[in-house]
Amino acid sequence: MNRNPEEDLMTRLITSMALLVGVTCLVALTTTTQLVAATNTLIMSGLNNPRGLALGPDGGIYVAEAGAGGASRCVINAQNESRCFGRTGAISRFLNGVQQRIVTGLPSHALPSGDAGTGPHDIAFQGSGMFVVMGLGFNPSERSSSYGPGGELFGKLLQISATGQMTEAGDVSAYERDVNPAGGPVDSNPFGLLALPTLRLVTDAGANALLSVVPSGLVNTIAVFPSRPTRTTDAVPTAVAVGPDGAYYVGELSGVPFATGAANVYRVVPGQAPQVFRSGFTTVTDIDFGPDGSLYVIEHSTGPAFFALPGDLVMITPGGQRTVLVSNLNRPTSVLVASDGTVYYTNRGITAGAGEVWKLTP
Repeated sequence: MNRNPEEDLMTRLITSMALLVGVTCLVALTTTTQLVAATNTLIMSGLNNPRGLALGPDGGIYVAEAGAGGASRCVINAQNESRCFGRTGAISRFLNGVQQRIVTGLPSHALPSGDAGTGPHDIAFQGSGMFVVMGLGFNPSERSSSYGPGGELFGKLLQISATGQMTEAGDVSAYERDVNPAGGPVDSNPFGLLALPTLRLVTDAGANALLSVVPSGLVNTIAVFPSRPTRTTDAVPTAVAVGPDGAYYVGELSGVPFATGAANVYRVVPGQAPQVFRSGFTTVTDIDFGPDGSLYVIEHSTGPAFFALPGDLVMITPGGQRTVLVSNLNRPTSVLVASDGTVYYTNRGITAGAGEVWKLTP
């Protein structure tokens, strides 16, 4: 596969110009184009570049904040943008009506404005153990040289105890550096995370791969996804979930120019090539399954290219019927469906200080 370094996922995704639109949350009651006012509830606000969501063992809603970078060290990236480092990455929780940052001081790099942050990209729980995957967005060999102390944590899977003790659970980006499972230029940007009893799954958007991390920290390839030159776009996998059938499902952003309908959701069985499960999406950044087996998909933008239009939240029934649940979203990044069918999603996902989490009750 021949990947263009300019198409590094979140450098491509989160450093594109933010779409300045107001948020009008709409809910579709049928599969027609008629939309009615939603009963959405805003439960979290003021977040710095919110990314992945998780339901904690305490019943709280957790969100990874990629942070707003900082002013301690700035570098010019391959896109001639200034990316500035700071320890502004965080994990926030909504519990019993209270929003609180419970983990702070995680590495982040962002534009000087604080927008388009890269840092904590997703969060997952296994029992009481919290796992956080850190984004990167460039060659992992340059982590420390680019940002100094703290920069070495980019591209890694971290485990954070209930007392706040942080340990390295696996170096995802080093695997791309050493193995490069999909071939092409070395490029790593861990983005999606799923914690299972015996292993953790990570989508490396830069590497175009789904990877496993066992408790010892050993990283292995589960699957690589169709990309250039055998396809007109790169895959850029962003999300992973377990489906009702026990298989893994992976959503993809797709690559430049992020064309309408270019993104797929794949069904992945270890040891077999990924198979397209649902197609025709645009810039998928997260997926989840509901209790009835319906697939929920966040489209970061609805096209026609380069994130020109607002994003949305789409539900696809097991029979394949699609319904736009929420439209006109400003760069959404994540969706979480609880066991009772309640849906949570992020909005303003590449904005510092203005990110949101919404609750959609069935």
